[in-house]
Amino acid sequence: MERKIGTVSRGVRCPIIREGDALADIVVTSVLEAAQSEGFELRDRDIVAVTESVVARSQGNYASVAAIAKDVEQKFGKDATIGVIFPILSRNRFAICLKGIAAGVKKVVLMLSYPSDEVGNELVSFDQLDEQGINPYSDVLTLETYRKLFGENKHPFTGIDYVAYYSSVIEEAGAEVEVVFANDPKAILKYTKNVLTCDIHTRARTKRLLKAAGAEKVFGMDDIMNVSIEGSGYNEKYGLLGSNKATEDTVKLFPKECQDFVLDIQKQLLDKTGKHVEVMVYGDGAFKDPIGKIWELADPVVSPAYTEGLEGTPNELKLKYLADNDFAELSGEALQKAIKESIQKKDNDLKGNMASQGTTPRKLTDLIGSLCDLTSGSGDKGTPIILIQGYFDNFTN
Repeated sequence: MERKIGTVSRGVRCPIIREGDALADIVVTSVLEAAQSEGFELRDRDIVAVTESVVARSQGNYASVAAIAKDVEQKFGKDATIGVIFPILSRNRFAICLKGIAAGVKKVVLMLSYPSDEVGNELVSFDQLDEQGINPYSDVLTLETYRKLFGENKHPFTGIDYVAYYSSVIEEAGAEVEVVFANDPKAILKYTKNVLTCDIHTRARTKRLLKAAGAEKVFGMDDIMNVSIEGSGYNEKYGLLGSNKATEDTVKLFPKECQDFVLDIQKQLLDKTGKHVEVMVYGDGAFKDPIGKIWELADPVVSPAYTEGLEGTPNELKLKYLADNDFAELSGEALQKAIKESIQKKDNDLKGNMASQGTTPRKLTDLIGSLCDLTSGSGDKGTPIILIQGYFDNFTN
């Protein structure tokens, strides 16, 4: 009988994960118990995804504020004045890191991008800039000018004035603070030649521009906590990028190398069910809220590890294009038959084919990771494992 359901995404519950837990075994057991409980079976090319949070937790990949401070001090010097530029506005993502950064130096010149941070959190609106005749691409604002023009601006969702909040975090950590607003990274060099750039996806360009403009020491968030500090956790590739607040004095880092982890789950499920399942670790989804203007992706990548079958991009035909163009004269069973034949005969690479226009030109892991992130949520659902079925189906299945 023809299947009437396409893609299904299920959140799978599991025990609370602690450091040292055999996470791969727990994931496999949880998925198989869910299948038995809910009355479904695994199929080839199903996808099992595990949130990065529990992977890092099982690895014990944590770092303290003191460890962050020590790493920053080693790189810049205890008496240094450093520019901390382009951080995102987040209590969960950055404030705890800032606490450690400030504790490692004498003074922080905090340079905020405006009107919003990298992921869309607004300090001011473009309308406000237009009203005051401010060009965000060239104008550098002092804190005094910012307050005079725009006053206090609280985040619409959190109610936090991040300018005041980040200033207080720096001062409470024992450092002096000066705040400026600019979008050209080179603007910080007027204040200091030592820079910690905190942008995520544009960090390589920012470092390049700063070094070419004469900066003496340039590091990114990916360079802090990229080695263990006195036994702490670390992430060799991403450092502090992708970290989250764990306690008032610790952060949970992005998981370390976890390719063996996804391969272990894949093998166990093949051995137990005979089905070849794809597996990935996922973090933030890659999507943007059109109302709040916030882009979700604060992690350095959506998926730090995945099995081979999730490599690449979708290779799909647009059904509505075929129905409205190639087979405009057909309807009913004749139309369905013609479309199914087109799908069965499609090329392995449809790039440039007009019948594929409008299909999503993004990495599979970014698309699937976004679906996982939306399914699991970020609160109390208790489903850090996601099972997706039918993702690779098409109209012919």
